[in-house]
Amino acid sequence: MNKVNYQKELEKVIQGCACAKQVPTLLLHSCCAPCSSYTLEYLSQYFKITVFYYNPNIYPPREYEKRVEEQKRFIQELPVKYPVDFVEGSYDTQRFYNMAHGLEQVPEGGERCFKCYELRLREAAQLAKDKGFDYFTTTLTISPMKNAQKLNEIGQALEKEYGVKHLPSDFKKKNGYKRSIELSAQYGLYRQNYCGCVYSYQEMEKRNRCSE
Repeated sequence: MNKVNYQKELEKVIQGCACAKQVPTLLLHSCCAPCSSYTLEYLSQYFKITVFYYNPNIYPPREYEKRVEEQKRFIQELPVKYPVDFVEGSYDTQRFYNMAHGLEQVPEGGERCFKCYELRLREAAQLAKDKGFDYFTTTLTISPMKNAQKLNEIGQALEKEYGVKHLPSDFKKKNGYKRSIELSAQYGLYRQNYCGCVYSYQEMEKRNRCSE
């Protein structure tokens, strides 16, 4: 089965909105400021965006606080065509640990991560439905370490479940990831060295020990 080019699918949506002279509303789940950097620079030309910061996976709490403050700072400093709003979700870590139960030893990038994608995207889909957004999506596809195919499949399934359109994406394409690194340097953004959860933190510490 051929993989879908989600960047091209996104461009089709943008072109359709432009032809209809529409500026849709978009609820953009964000995992961190660096991943949102290029994503916001790009999408804010075409959508009225609300950044939804919902990441109960992040460990420890001080790391969560650092990332959320950096996200808010970047939104304030980035020049955009259409205003970008911000909503912080609940930092309900127990919900993440309940989801991860039994998958603690699964390597990063496996089933536990897929369930974490679904947990955060489901919360975004629910809020998008409740608040009447035209679309929802996530910044997660900008990372070379994240499975864009799986993220879009989850988004499409949630679109059917919640009745809110999922915006397809693969933001790393067309030098998106490269641009995110440039913007991170330009704005002095904090770039973390692990994904976020306690399990990725432990893997990071293990790699560091092995490299000593």
